[in-house]
Order: sequence, then structure tokens, then C-alpha cells
Amino acid sequence: MTDAADLTRRTAELLAAHPPATTDRLDFLRARFDAGLSWVHYPEGLGGLDAPRSLQAVVDAELEAAGAPDNDPRRNGIGLGMAAPTILKYGTEEQKRRYLRPLWTGEEVWCQLFSEPGAGSDLAALGTRAVRDGDKWIVNGQKVWTSGAHNARWAILIARTDPDVPKHAGITYFVCDMTDPGVEVRPLRQITGEAEFNEVFLTDVRIPDARRLGEVGDGWRVAQTTLNNERVAIGGMRLPREGGMIGPVAGTWRERPELRTHDLHQRLLKLWVEAEVARLTGERLRQQLVAGQPGPEGAGMKLAFARLNQEISGLEVELLGEEGLLYDDWTLRRPELVDFTGREAGYRYLRAKGNSIEGGTSEILLNIVAERVLGLPAEPRTDKDVAWKDLAR
Repeated sequence: MTDAADLTRRTAELLAAHPPATTDRLDFLRARFDAGLSWVHYPEGLGGLDAPRSLQAVVDAELEAAGAPDNDPRRNGIGLGMAAPTILKYGTEEQKRRYLRPLWTGEEVWCQLFSEPGAGSDLAALGTRAVRDGDKWIVNGQKVWTSGAHNARWAILIARTDPDVPKHAGITYFVCDMTDPGVEVRPLRQITGEAEFNEVFLTDVRIPDARRLGEVGDGWRVAQTTLNNERVAIGGMRLPREGGMIGPVAGTWRERPELRTHDLHQRLLKLWVEAEVARLTGERLRQQLVAGQPGPEGAGMKLAFARLNQEISGLEVELLGEEGLLYDDWTLRRPELVDFTGREAGYRYLRAKGNSIEGGTSEILLNIVAERVLGLPAEPRTDKDVAWKDLAR
């Protein structure tokens, strides 16, 4: 079995053969993937070495100390955090070898075509249709809240392939080429002034059956892998102490004593402790992932992430007073990534409002925690055994 010493040796060999100071960034990332040092717990040939997931930190520390480039994970968070583990679990060998390497290096950015105007919180009620035509599927419908679609080459897509069965049973999971004819991406301007979200219209888009993930009609089960990984990716990201939203407000508190009040001090202390508890809980959750795929526990982390971000950003605006009302630029922009800590307090306050919606609304996640983590009885449902075509809409 690959151990820490072996990974240290392999990393040293990579650095010797491809010195970061003189090697093109993309060439280095490709070489790292081929050496199995991208995500060490993945299989050999797919960026990994079948090593324990916990040993990734050994590789990352060695490369960071050597000044090696990373793959800018914030730019392709959906690809790395959601598409990759789903492809690994359900993709064919050909699909894994086609998609995973350029996904990890960042050559190909991914987005997620799940939510729809009439099927947001109730995702299984989606109405985008995929009708088989020989070895292809013809897809028509509309998706919404699609982060990064304006930069994406590929999308993970779920569509209804059988309207005659209950809603969870008639869904199939595809990989959609965002450059194909019939794919139209339109910006959705947010309260921040930016348009990182999009709506995507699919008109007679022809997707080869070879780009299907999982069996026909099994898309809901495949999508659960994506959604569970999404919640961990959003709520359980690795942070140093005072990383994330608590960092800027704590820094302002130390640097601007004239802004302090007793009430703000008490609130900041409470939120600092909660942020640290959430950070350590995230570490524990990532350790649990060593044993397998994430489960519904990620919903709790994502809930905490949304609540904390909104409370911390609200406190920061109060602390800054009139300064907190300033905003740098309302110009419509279509950014490549979301930068919570690189902008001013007003941006953080506004952008954090979306945290309780994206990645599953807080109301839905509370249901998941209640039913799947705590084992509480589910609410009565009258639509689970009714054919999708017969549901009231």
C-alpha cells in the first residue's frame, strides 16, 4: 500500500522532472495528474494511486513548499467537487479517461444543469425532456441558477426520459457539451450586480447515448452522489483558523479599535467560536470521507455554512457603520469565480444571501437532516407513487 514516505518520494521525483520555476503551469498540472498525485485516493491512471484519501495532505504540503502551481480549484468547483466523484462512481472507463484529466487540470470547466424554474427545491419534479432517437437523445427544456455556465465546456445534466412513471424513477443523467447547437446561456444578474448565475435553454440538443452516466431511468440515484458531494464541497471546504468569512471581520476588529462596542464584541466572540466549531467539524467530516462516499451529514455542514456566512457578514456591515454601505462596482460582470474574501464588506453581505439557496435550500436541508440523519418520520407525501405526467403543475 502507498504510504506517506512513498508519496513524498514520488512528489520529489515530480518536482525534479518538472521544476515549477521553469515548467509551464499546464504542463506541470498534467504531469502531476499522470504521476497519480492529483487526488491520491483515485485509481491509478485517473490521477491517483489507490492511496488513502488522508495522504493527499502530504502531497499538497510538499508541492506548496516548492512553489508548485495548483489547479485553481475555485474556478472549477462544480467539476472537482461534484462532477468528478460522480463520473468516477458511475462513468465507463472511456468516460473516466476522457473527462477526469482535463477536468482536474482546469482545461475544461464544468457546470450543473439540475434546477429548473418549476423544479428547484423539488428537483425530482423536473420537466426537461430527453427523448431517445437512435444512439442519441434529443433534449428540450430550461435550467436555472447555473453557476459558471458562461465559462463551462461541459455540464452534468438530469432530464426526464420517462413521464409515465413516478417522478424519481423517470430521470436519466447525462453529460452535456455546452458548445453543442441548441444550448443557449443567458446571464442572471444578482443583487451583487454580477451574473455568476445563468439560465440555460436547451432546444433540440442532441446528446449521444455514450455521454449517459448510469442506467436509463436511474438518474435520481446518480444525482444523489452529485448532491451529497456538492454539500460537502460547499459547507466542508478546508480552511485555516480564521479562514473564510470570519477572517475579514476579525481583522477589522483588531485593526480598528474605534469601531468596537461591547455588544459587537460579544456577538463577534460567539460567531468566532461557532466558525471554529464548524471548521473543526468539517475536518472530521473529511476524515469520514476516507471510508467512502459522503452521506447526508454534509447537509448539516452546508446549513451551518449558510447561517454563519449571513450572520458574520451582517455583523461586519454593522461594525463598519457607514463604510459598510459602500460598494465598489455595480457594473454587470460575469466572473469566473466567487471571491468572498477578496472584495469589500458590502459584497460579502449581499452575496451571502444566496448561501441559503444554492446547493440546496436551507429548508430542504433541514428535512434531509431530520429524516436521513436523525431518523425522524418523513412528512406525508401524496406524489411519490403518481406518474410524473399526472402530477398537478
